[in-house]
Amino acid sequence: MDIISNFAVFEGGDGSGTTTQLAILSERLKKAKKPAFFSTFEPTEGQIGKLIRRALKNEITIKPETLAFLFAADRNEHLHGENGILAHAARGELVVCDRYAMSSLVYQGIECGDELPLSLNSRFPAPETLIFLDIDPEIALARMKNRTSREIYEYREFQSKVREKYISLLEKYRSAGVRVETIDASKSVQEIGDQVWSIISQMPIFNT
Repeated sequence: MDIISNFAVFEGGDGSGTTTQLAILSERLKKAKKPAFFSTFEPTEGQIGKLIRRALKNEITIKPETLAFLFAADRNEHLHGENGILAHAARGELVVCDRYAMSSLVYQGIECGDELPLSLNSRFPAPETLIFLDIDPEIALARMKNRTSREIYEYREFQSKVREKYISLLEKYRSAGVRVETIDASKSVQEIGDQVWSIISQMPIFNT
């Protein structure tokens, strides 16, 4: 498994706070003024990503296998496209992403079986640092109860499988040389943000 230097990823089930923590981290990085950074997310805001979001919101019906292909296509553009992840990392910027390939191995692995998402994502290099926000699905769903709409994966039985799948994959990433850190995402937003900062600020890019 190849690893992208200067690249960190947030992973976790729905309601774990990956989006919130990316926003908090981005603000701290702005205030720190260095290193230069690029914050991003998947699905992207590109045309493929927009199609995926429509499927996740159940606005259109797409077979799980097709969705797996779409996620991989969106990720390929996100990684290799102009002004993509690799371009920013190569310029010596810190790249921080809300979800990446591991999400596909988890979510599409549950829906389609492991073979298809493994095949589609096998050529994508891994991040240098992976932060897993671990949360009990019951707590996560309670956090989401006031949302005006739910996405197709946001129910207890599926999220229980999501958590189990994530945990089962963490050692694979560690063994490949990725720095994997698990944070208890049931803690306060501030506590989690402080832990995230501690982890990110130890990346080698901060010492260059």
